[in-house]
Amino acid sequence: MMEARSTSFDHTVDVLVVGSGAGAMTAALRAHDQGANALLIEKTDRYGGSSAMSSCLLWIPNNHLMADVGVPDTPEEAWSYLKGTTAGAVSDDRLDAYLGKGPEALKYLVDRTRAKFISLPEYCDYYPRVPGSKPGGRSVEPEHFDARQLGEDFIAMRNQNPQMQILGRLGMTAVEARMTMTGQPGGRMLFAKLVLKYLMDIRWRLRSPRDRNPSGGNALIGMLRLSLMDRDIPLWLETPARELIVEDGRVTGVVVEKDGQQTRIGATRGVILGAGGFEGNQAMREKYLPNPTRKEWSCGNPHNTGDAIEMGRKIGAGIDLMDDAWWGPTTIVPGEDLARFFVIEKSLPGSILVNKRGHRFTNEAAPYLDIVNVMYQEDSPESPCVPAYFVFDATYRKNYICGPLLQGSAHPDWMARKLFKQGYLKKAKTLDDLAAQIGVNTEGLKESVARNNEYARTGKDPEFGRGDTIYDRYYGDAKIEPNPCIGPIETAPYYAIEAFPGELGTKGGLTVDARARVLTEEGDVIPGLYAIGNCSSSVMGRSYPGAGATIGPATIFGYIAASDAAGS
Repeated sequence: MMEARSTSFDHTVDVLVVGSGAGAMTAALRAHDQGANALLIEKTDRYGGSSAMSSCLLWIPNNHLMADVGVPDTPEEAWSYLKGTTAGAVSDDRLDAYLGKGPEALKYLVDRTRAKFISLPEYCDYYPRVPGSKPGGRSVEPEHFDARQLGEDFIAMRNQNPQMQILGRLGMTAVEARMTMTGQPGGRMLFAKLVLKYLMDIRWRLRSPRDRNPSGGNALIGMLRLSLMDRDIPLWLETPARELIVEDGRVTGVVVEKDGQQTRIGATRGVILGAGGFEGNQAMREKYLPNPTRKEWSCGNPHNTGDAIEMGRKIGAGIDLMDDAWWGPTTIVPGEDLARFFVIEKSLPGSILVNKRGHRFTNEAAPYLDIVNVMYQEDSPESPCVPAYFVFDATYRKNYICGPLLQGSAHPDWMARKLFKQGYLKKAKTLDDLAAQIGVNTEGLKESVARNNEYARTGKDPEFGRGDTIYDRYYGDAKIEPNPCIGPIETAPYYAIEAFPGELGTKGGLTVDARARVLTEEGDVIPGLYAIGNCSSSVMGRSYPGAGATIGPATIFGYIAASDAAGS
């Protein structure tokens, strides 16, 4: 292990947390409540990281909120499901720590902090055929948050991805998003209420376009930020970590850059790295991820450039799962800084995803991670799948939200003419013309549409099983029969949008044990150093068991790491 020997520090705390996402904030709160003096540092001028940008659901089996919505769970069922989905890619002790401490960590956040969550009884696990799965309840999401409580500090929070908000501004929970985007009863009334509440915040409208009734990541980060303020736990912005300080084989601090000067921060009980993955680092993407890959295809924080991973590597830390990510098909809207994730759109009837040959290659309603895995597996010079093309007709366009487009009934094509002019959205009177515009095989596209239309009539997709599972149908349109995920594509005009193999963030990182302690390449513990979230190798392995399987582990292992560090 490389060592930077020094006993001189400019500032000293018990626990130093690098990063400011949900996991990092949970770690700082837990460390403080265990009697330790904690400090968070964030390299940018905005706090919240990828957590603030996301929906911030937490996937926590056997959590205490499940009983309130009538969904029973047991440790044995949770173990069976997680063991089945991770398929041997993660050690049993890490899985056991996650499942054992998860309910405790959630209870801590609810009882000891400002965080408030609701259970999602209908949001099922992603793989309902795996033994131990549940039809809902394991995913929880933050309630709306009154950001007025943060005052001016709200402005310093990283904003959400536009797709997490109605019209790119109004906060909506996962439940609300499902209602508004799948045409459920009450969806339009809910939309109107959210718009009215936003407009009625007149004084703030003169100050900022941001919604002070945020949901998702902005809600949870707001709750946790307020909890930090309650405890006077400092958060230093614009303080990038540059180097780990190692003395006598133990990490004792971090060299940071603050106010243009190098500052040495000592950590007597531990350094917790919670600084995200490397989705914003094009060189690391090309080195580790499947190619082709572009940082522009990511929905993650562009400031996540693998800094924590590289710092750990320099002192001998091991790495794992670096070729993997929290995959999902994405769309790049001109003028927006971040890609948008296809979550709901792809499951709705009247749409298909095709490759350059015009052929479907997967179940569009499947878990988004699986779709990108298939895109890469099937991609070849003879049958390119990168990019793919999301194809739909006028009926779909009229009834459903898609990317930046509201339903055509509220957002007709003439209002979206800029997107057509920019080439983002293709439109044609015939499938032949559409195929020519997007450069796919005409006969292949027409054949795929014809098959889809037959499947819409029978309700069965013999090729890929679209709509066969409770997960597939969660984001389908329940009004469509016999299959809520399959509808005919037969009404002109026809539309197409490019879809790329993007992600919410990378999932490979520093190897850690069940206590979130960083390990060397040989498997030995590096004393004083912990890693959580996407700068650590994922406890979910190569899987994505359910909604919130990204932020859930970050918060739980933040709780675990802080408990271990503060007790050492």
